[in-house]
Amino acid sequence: MIAKLSPRMRSDCMATTLTIRNVPEQVRDELASRAALAGKSLQEYVLAFVIELARKPSVDAWMDRVRARKIATGSKLSAASILEHRDRERG
Repeated sequence: MIAKLSPRMRSDCMATTLTIRNVPEQVRDELASRAALAGKSLQEYVLAFVIELARKPSVDAWMDRVRARKIATGSKLSAASILEHRDRERG
């Protein structure tokens, strides 16, 4: 898992190139504009998103973990009950 790599391991890993084909020109221009506003190159800007995407579990993996935790804890709260508690907390 990429998020668990030590700083030393990250710096020792060989970088690779990722090519994305058929990016619409409008999308490229928008990303380049956002990168410039952030003071980054387009490559730096998009790479930050790719790294963040890789660090997060997929929706399926996240749901599997939620289901496993629910089974392990025996949680049986209904959606209505959860919303009621949430609304009560908001006051």
